[in-house]
This record gives sequence, C-alpha cells and structure tokens, in this order.
Amino acid sequence: MEILGLSSSPSSGGAFALVLSEADGNLRLPIIIGAFEAQAIALELEHIRPPRPMTHDLIKNIIVQSNAELKEVVINDLRESTFFAKLVIKTELTEFDVDARPSDAIAIAIRFGVPVYVSSHVLKEAGIVAESEASKTPVPVEDEVNLEPEKRPVTMEDRLINLTKNLDLAIANEDYEKAARIRDEINQLKGSA
Repeated sequence: MEILGLSSSPSSGGAFALVLSEADGNLRLPIIIGAFEAQAIALELEHIRPPRPMTHDLIKNIIVQSNAELKEVVINDLRESTFFAKLVIKTELTEFDVDARPSDAIAIAIRFGVPVYVSSHVLKEAGIVAESEASKTPVPVEDEVNLEPEKRPVTMEDRLINLTKNLDLAIANEDYEKAARIRDEINQLKGSA
C-alpha cells in the first residue's frame, strides 16, 4: 500500500482520514486517525525534523539502538470498525510482532521506509474501489441522496441502497473521510441483519 494522502474536515472533530492506496490496484483504504498521528505522518512525509524526537522517532531510535530492524507493517484485522496493525520486527535471534494502532504503525513505517501491507480480508471488508483517473468527474453535492431522519427509507434494504449511493458520491468527490463513515454505517447495518 502507498499513502495517498491525509484529509481533514471541519465537522470531523479534529480527526483526519489517512488514505492508503494499493500500489498495483484500484482499492483505497481510508482510516480515521487522530490529529497527533496525522501530524507525525505529515512531518515525516514532508521531511520536516522537529528539534527534539517525537514519539515515533523515539520508537525508531529504540529499535535501531537495539540492533533490530523493522521489516514491515501489516494492517491485519478490522473489528467493530476498528483497524488493528502489527509491526514485524527482526533481531539476530528472532522475529516477532508488536500490536499497534495503524496510524502509529504507519508513522513508524515511513520513518524506516518499510512496506505497509493490508490483509486481503481487511481490504475486502473496508476497501473502497477508486475510479480510474480518466473517468473521475466531481459530483455536485446537491445530487447527494438526502438522509435526514424524517426522510429515511422505511426498509433496511432501501437504507442500504441510499447509503451505497452516498458512498459512491463520496468516493467520486474524493471525500474519503465521509466514505469511511458511510462504509462503517453500511457494515453496521449488514451486521445487524
């Protein structure tokens, strides 16, 4: 996976969407992360060095000073709309995994320049198919399906159809944070069926 970008929204309450993209495919994976983690990722992507080590720099320094190496990061699970990741660390004697939040794992991975992978079942469940660049046309927000409480569809099937339309519109407009929220709502509805 490659980091496609970070986006924020005034209505997000300080959260950001970290968007990962398949290196050789058209799936994108939006992950909602906190402002601190977004800043740590953005600083490293922009090659900005703070005067003192940040937490992710400290972790890198500990791994290096321990004569270990970070081999890769894997986003390996999604449970109840929460992503899980692991750092794969190798020493002279062993290789082991360390549980981590994906945002922290990615912030560390870019400091080491190691690959970030996503398990196929996570991509299947939470990935969003991106349209090809040639067919991208921004969709006017006015065309969005209205889902105000008093106008919500009566059946769950109608609700899923409207959410799917809204998901398609959010993707077409490259509003991946909104797409992630809609995807999670769709997964919740499907899980309660």
